[in-house]
Amino acid sequence: EVQLVESGGGLVQPGGSLRLSCAASGFTFSTSTMYWLRQAPGKGLEWVSRIDSLGTGTIYTDSVKGRFTISRDNVKNILYLQMNNLKTEDTAVYFCATDMAGQRRGVGTRVTVTS
Repeated sequence: EVQLVESGGGLVQPGGSLRLSCAASGFTFSTSTMYWLRQAPGKGLEWVSRIDSLGTGTIYTDSVKGRFTISRDNVKNILYLQMNNLKTEDTAVYFCATDMAGQRRGVGTRVTVTS
């Protein structure tokens, strides 16, 4: 059974940083492209970032480029999202997923950016 468990969310002021983690199990993490998605209050699911299986290829949605960094540890089976210079518009529930549509994703971790 695929399990994805996100953690690391919280309340932070604009300009602050958080690092999200996603512990993966139940599938071959080391050969899987992985994604971070988010859902802001009252909005639909949005793709944030993708990383290939080796961690050598990453892409980001325009709104987070230069601020967020996706990475992975294929020994520990953990996906990360380092978020710097957070903005109020980054407020959302963040999910890790094995597909861009988020059909297979965790329960999420909430990030609230507010002064």
